[in-house]
Amino acid sequence: MDAFQHINHARMVTLLEEARVPLLFEEGLPTATLRDGAVIADLHVRYRGQLRHDDSPLDVLMWVEQIRAVDFTLAYEVRPGGAAASTPPSIVASTQIAAFDISTQRLRRLAESERGYLEQLKRG
Repeated sequence: MDAFQHINHARMVTLLEEARVPLLFEEGLPTATLRDGAVIADLHVRYRGQLRHDDSPLDVLMWVEQIRAVDFTLAYEVRPGGAAASTPPSIVASTQIAAFDISTQRLRRLAESERGYLEQLKRG
């Protein structure tokens, strides 16, 4: 928490990262290939309510919002642990993640297997 009794912004960004790693990068997932080259192209975090240490562990709902040729946008809603899904989220965030070829230092197109998995993560 910061001096104002809110979750620190840098820590929230880290928590979002920790939530997306198992969703995207675990061994055996089609998107595990992105471990070898992916960059965060954009990040938005909107604070709509206060979160305190007592709210832990936090619940993080994630889904793919958009898929394009070289990137996709992952959306998040963060709520206090155990809060009902109907509870307004305290944090609404998104990250735009681009596939990147380290050897050429250029963006690359998402592979069909990556796209297929990401399509499964789209909301409704």
